[in-house]
Amino acid sequence: MNKNIHLQDLGNKDYKVAWDYQEQLFKEIVDFKIHKRSNPETVTPNYFLFVEHPHVYTLGKSGDVSNLLLSEKQLETKGATFYKINRGGDITYHGPGQIVGYPILDLENFFTDIHKYLRFLEEVIILTLSEYNIIGVRSEGETGVWLDVGTPFARKICAMGVRASRWVTMHGFALNVNSDLGYFDNIIPCGIKGKAVTSLNVELGVKEVNEQEVKEKILNHFSNLFQSTFI
Repeated sequence: MNKNIHLQDLGNKDYKVAWDYQEQLFKEIVDFKIHKRSNPETVTPNYFLFVEHPHVYTLGKSGDVSNLLLSEKQLETKGATFYKINRGGDITYHGPGQIVGYPILDLENFFTDIHKYLRFLEEVIILTLSEYNIIGVRSEGETGVWLDVGTPFARKICAMGVRASRWVTMHGFALNVNSDLGYFDNIIPCGIKGKAVTSLNVELGVKEVNEQEVKEKILNHFSNLFQSTFI
């Protein structure tokens, strides 16, 4: 098993460009696994991508396009794009001030359990938030990380959606750190009506949170939970 993970920070990258790159790495690992059968001594690589996207809305394969509340012209006016993609989940928003993480892992290097994988991703964010004295929690039946679940003030701070094939993962999480929350008003986030969205800077009552610091905390907790090393 290979628990080393190649870390790459792509900076600000168009969604489609980053998606194509994910697909390239995903296919590389899957193809590697197929050919590995003839040489079981070889190990498959793992990747973790950080990226920030320009304004974009993405709809998962089981999502409802009616949860996008903008026309094509309105999208253009707001400088946003829209893509139907191959992850799970419904609609979400990505944009500046949001930390997006795409772990592209061969889970056979770690554990073969998608449910556990999603819970571990949530735990990474929950532990990261706890370092800012924010209590992040899970909401039953709703993937991601929330605040004040079970109250009228429930709000989502981190969305998640993944794809897996042959135990290889892609897509991942989107943590709102310094996000312009107004862009969420143009969708029914994750297809869930009546629940708000928040951002780390809003919860802390500050203008801006150091995003590099947040990334380092995420990597630390990810490494501990997955017993992995970033290279």
